[in-house]
Amino acid sequence: MKIAFKRVPAIDKCFAILDLFARLKKPLGVSQISKALNYNKSTVFNMVHTLNDLGILEKTGGNKFQFGMQLYTLGKTAGRSSELISSVHPYLEKINQETKLSTFLGIRSGLRAVIIDKADTAFDIKIYSEIGMRIPLLAGAGGRVLLAQMSDAEVDDILSKNKLEKFTPNSCVNKNQYKAMIKQARKDGIAIDMEEYIEGIRGFAVPLKIHRASFQVAIWAVGLKRQITDEIIPRYADYLKKIAAEIEIRFSSE
Repeated sequence: MKIAFKRVPAIDKCFAILDLFARLKKPLGVSQISKALNYNKSTVFNMVHTLNDLGILEKTGGNKFQFGMQLYTLGKTAGRSSELISSVHPYLEKINQETKLSTFLGIRSGLRAVIIDKADTAFDIKIYSEIGMRIPLLAGAGGRVLLAQMSDAEVDDILSKNKLEKFTPNSCVNKNQYKAMIKQARKDGIAIDMEEYIEGIRGFAVPLKIHRASFQVAIWAVGLKRQITDEIIPRYADYLKKIAAEIEIRFSSE
């Protein structure tokens, strides 16, 4: 027997808006959405700003919107159905067990690096970061390897419109030097954070080339300075690059 219920028009419209973003695969403004769906502009305005406030959408340049990090968080809590997360998570666990460092899987979302999975159970000392946490893209090794997967023109555009912040005394605030660091990360296949984002915290980040256009992915492993000594950096760097290569082979064969 079919259960009677009263359909909620606002929810229908909300999902129609999200479906439009999924189909067009590009940032959209209020007027574009209103015209495409034949909805009242004020209705669209209130809906997209509510979705933005919830993190389902996020603002880009030119008063346009795109999918936000909260969608990835919701997908994560629904289970490990995501191909990327389910494929990479065992490697996060492997890195965590081998190095005793907190290990994260992240993607670029606008000007943020968003954590979509993690492994941090192998050691009593943990660097606390939750799934869904957003980190400034222009901060630390994770951001550099995400930027390294973009074109020089895209990197130049981001650097021309945004200021480099001095999070610690080790942070690079010179844009030419920072661009050179991104190019070095692209060449080496790894970036190392020597207390550039948080004092006392060091880390490694490696890019993951998973053959998805306009989708930047990285793994980073972080720990206290006493965990990541100068002497151990070369060994951990080689290990992280080896893991990244294994993951990329898995995706290239699918």
